Amino acid sequence: MNASAPRPHADADELLRAELAALLPPPPVPEPTAERDRHLRHAVLRTALASGGGPAVRPARARGLRLGWIVAPMTACAVVAGVAVLAPQDGTAGSPGRVSAGPSASPEAVRILSGAALAAASAPAPDVRSGEYVYVRSLVAHAGGDASGGPATLPPAHRREVWLSADGSRPGLLREPGAADTELGSEAPVYELDGPGATPRRTTMAASPPSVTNPTHTYVAALPTDSDALLRLIREQTRAGRGDADQRAFTAIGTLLAETWAPPKVTAALYGAAARIPGVTVLPSAKDAAGREGVAVARTARGEQTQWIFDRTTSAFLGERTVLAGSTPAGPAGTVLGVSAVLAKGAAASPGEAPRG
Repeated sequence: MNASAPRPHADADELLRAELAALLPPPPVPEPTAERDRHLRHAVLRTALASGGGPAVRPARARGLRLGWIVAPMTACAVVAGVAVLAPQDGTAGSPGRVSAGPSASPEAVRILSGAALAAASAPAPDVRSGEYVYVRSLVAHAGGDASGGPATLPPAHRREVWLSADGSRPGLLREPGAADTELGSEAPVYELDGPGATPRRTTMAASPPSVTNPTHTYVAALPTDSDALLRLIREQTRAGRGDADQRAFTAIGTLLAETWAPPKVTAALYGAAARIPGVTVLPSAKDAAGREGVAVARTARGEQTQWIFDRTTSAFLGERTVLAGSTPAGPAGTVLGVSAVLAKGAAASPGEAPRG
């Protein structure tokens, strides 16, 4: 007998099953359980932002600056403050419905960052007028070791104030107690030689173009508001830095969050970009330099863990911490190497003046 020959009644059986199925009512669709409903609502908050793309980056002079899971075919979507938030599907890298094709932050970190993005999207827009300065007040502390290379010691946090020209056309100012004011962004003098034996000629170093590591307020305001596009830009502009590419991007985003006053949609997109970085996890508790306790997202690289601390209630960005990930001559794992707390951001008419309002 030919094994591939059809069975005598195969067609008749299939026709009978189809006729019976047509007579039966459709299977009931169960209502979502309370746990499932909670997961769906959390999935909306766990997204990285997907808006319609931001404006092109406008050129500006630079100045010195430091420093889902939804089971197919369901999809959840919410719009908050004009920003679309999509709930991605859980799964391994490359599975349908993920925020991006590659691996991303842990689900818990995505949830925290998405909550921060939603809070940022509804925050008031920066009010910085032409010719003014962006003012940032913070508390900071950085550990130092002794000459023998002993354990790092973290001093008490001190006040730090910066005034940065909004368009980068004029020098800014850094003010810390116990030290002379430092001018930021002024053109550094250099000396050139026209040839061997020539007299050195004093000139100034050409200003580097603005970037995510050397931003002006004007530049930051024009960053893409699409998280994928923003992360691509950050990766490209931090390509030459130290460490792995993911940590360079994470560090650059943290600096933009702490040291600039970005528009709400840009800030939200920065959180969305961070949610797309592999290796970002959650710490249940951490304190900033002001002693404010919150939840943190963190990433570890080169033996150090960088933590971003958020208010548990408002999801506002509080500050950063850097701690040792393992024991070294500088101290045991968990030793704090640096800590900061963002206290205020505003606009000032000139360097050294109090911000408006």
